[in-house]
Amino acid sequence: MIFTETKIQGAFIVDLELQRDSRGFFARTFCIQEFEARGLKYTIAQCNLSFNYKKGTLRGMHYQIPPSQETKLVRCIQGAIYDVIIDLRPESPSYLSHIGVELNAENRLALYIPSGVAHGFQTLADETEVTYQMGDFYAPEYSSGYRYDDPVFNIEWPLPVSEISDKDKTWGLFN
Repeated sequence: MIFTETKIQGAFIVDLELQRDSRGFFARTFCIQEFEARGLKYTIAQCNLSFNYKKGTLRGMHYQIPPSQETKLVRCIQGAIYDVIIDLRPESPSYLSHIGVELNAENRLALYIPSGVAHGFQTLADETEVTYQMGDFYAPEYSSGYRYDDPVFNIEWPLPVSEISDKDKTWGLFN
């Protein structure tokens, strides 16, 4: 696995090291030893799958508050997404910064998201599937979020929003 650190402290783009032969390729998508070698303590508590019918669907910006903060490893296995994270950790040098990364079935990239960082994505193709390996269990009582169009973050989404949940439309603004 190839880890590339992003401008968000502790967040990494994770690429595969493909072992090719006449059959195709083999690649490791997760290895606790490789995460620990980078100081990333990562356990998998649950795995989730998101299927999205329409291009332009937006999910986010979600995070969980203590004591149930989540780390995530997100990968798009069908279609494509523009994946966005926002650093909400006041002690972090990248506090309030955000990045966007295209994850798709062709590039096979994953995004490792540390706890205390909000996450959301927009689909770039119809019928897009996204997998999440979660470092803690989903706990609705600790679930929180901010509006995807919050002017404090000024995220430039690549497409007009075609679908969004009522909950995601009504998250509060940061200030």
